Amino acid sequence: MAEKKVIANLKLKIKGGQASAGPPVGSTLGQYGVNMMDFVTPFNDQTKDMMGKDVTAHIQIFDDRSMKFRVVGPPTDDLIRTKLNINKGSGRPNSEKIAKKLSDQDLTEIATAKAKDMNTEDIDAVKKMVKGTARSMGVEVE
Repeated sequence: MAEKKVIANLKLKIKGGQASAGPPVGSTLGQYGVNMMDFVTPFNDQTKDMMGKDVTAHIQIFDDRSMKFRVVGPPTDDLIRTKLNINKGSGRPNSEKIAKKLSDQDLTEIATAKAKDMNTEDIDAVKKMVKGTARSMGVEVE
């Protein structure tokens, strides 16, 4: 069987469980002639446990107007902000630190949540990536 030709690789940030045929989904997929409901219904079913959280959908559209997608969970910085209950990171992370600190337990929880989206099974490696994101936000890790 011949390999399908990929005509587009898209990344869309959508609220989990809340995709609709309106913008941004409809306007983006519509330009490729894809049936939006072939994306919206499975996406909403797959992300109903992440209702209202920003998730990223990686979509591949093929020349026969079919598609496949995978969902990546919330960004690491969103998880850190939620855990510490802050609105944003520091504008100058090297000199101005956020008053709240990320404990090792918090770090492990975030790393466990992100592990399925990363290219490693090693939680310690994921924790290092999360620490790097925290430092770039001006958050100190205990």
